Amino acid sequence: MNIKTLSFGCRLNALECEKITKMLSGTVKTAILVNTCAVTGEAERQSAQTVRKLSRENPNVIIFVTGCGVTRNPKLFEKIPHVVIINNKDKMQIQKYIDAINNMKFNICNPIIENFKSNEGKLSKKFIQVQNGCNHDCTYCVTRLLRGKSVSFEYDEILQAAKDAIENGFYEIVLTGVDTASFIQIHDGKPFLLADLCAKLLNDVPEIKHLRLSSIDPASPEVLKIIDLMKYEPRFMPHLHLSMQSGSDTILKSMRRRHNADMLRNLIKSSDGKISFSADIICGFPGESEELFKETCDLIREMNLIHVHAFPFSSRPDTVAATMTNQINRSVSKQRVKIITDIANKNRADFMQNQIGKIVSVLVEEDNIGRTPDDIDIRINGTKIPNKTICDVKIIGIENGMFKGTCI
Repeated sequence: MNIKTLSFGCRLNALECEKITKMLSGTVKTAILVNTCAVTGEAERQSAQTVRKLSRENPNVIIFVTGCGVTRNPKLFEKIPHVVIINNKDKMQIQKYIDAINNMKFNICNPIIENFKSNEGKLSKKFIQVQNGCNHDCTYCVTRLLRGKSVSFEYDEILQAAKDAIENGFYEIVLTGVDTASFIQIHDGKPFLLADLCAKLLNDVPEIKHLRLSSIDPASPEVLKIIDLMKYEPRFMPHLHLSMQSGSDTILKSMRRRHNADMLRNLIKSSDGKISFSADIICGFPGESEELFKETCDLIREMNLIHVHAFPFSSRPDTVAATMTNQINRSVSKQRVKIITDIANKNRADFMQNQIGKIVSVLVEEDNIGRTPDDIDIRINGTKIPNKTICDVKIIGIENGMFKGTCI
């Protein structure tokens, strides 16, 4: 089997590529699989541009194209030679791929992948999907329209994925989904929620040394439970990435987000200084005045967010935000991205300075560079340490934006 994969956008897309490749094993010998993204217009454009390039450079290979980008805008892809489009809702159904192959209007003979560069590095942590889809109606988001309603995976499936990860040498696991906080199953007639899932997984798989969560909705009551679990469970890494989007109540209401600034402050307060936080922020959302933008900046300082993934608002067709008045000039949005990034960098530098001298549990990823529990890079002095190793490291300094440390 020679299936090459390329994913755009979220980590979930890369994880789905792994699942699809495994599913196609024994059915397809040679193919390229591209999982596209539609979170922004630029992501959509890049996905189509890459597929066209792959088609030119590999003229005798089937290219399966799936994901949000091709589901939202199939016309961008359907005229590209030897491309087979698989809708998001069908991407995990093997029969859809078989039917597509049988109905191809082009012939493939002795396929050979001649030119392919992957964007996937070798990870030392294992991502496990626990949920897909979203039931909310944020005014800017097209992803929920393309992935459908929220669906939670069965615990036995998640448990087996965790055990498989351990067997393959992964001792740090990251639980992920489109709206991870909405995970829910029913066990013994009672709701089994995300915090329950985390606690049970740590109990049932004692070999897990680090457990993390991907981005999480701060409006979910589960976040407070997760914070409590993090404070008392050393294997649950004390860092949360919040899908915050803004620090202005006015903008959050316009976005139809379910949290407000005081709820965010409460999360910080409940952590008792034992947990660090990062967040996503949309800059230049329609109606974001200088005053409202300042509210976001002030809250980022107050919350001491150590990393912010800030990006300019991208108007997406079929969303409410695309029709709103008071659209912000993109040059202004980009300038605001820089302002917020600078604030977060200052927060991070102050935080890192206060960590010098501490001993932390580190996952080694590559070339003796690892990740601290707060998800910050650290370069470990001394002899080479194998990837995936988890070891105790003393933080001895800071250099080029990352920690320096020594194993103890």
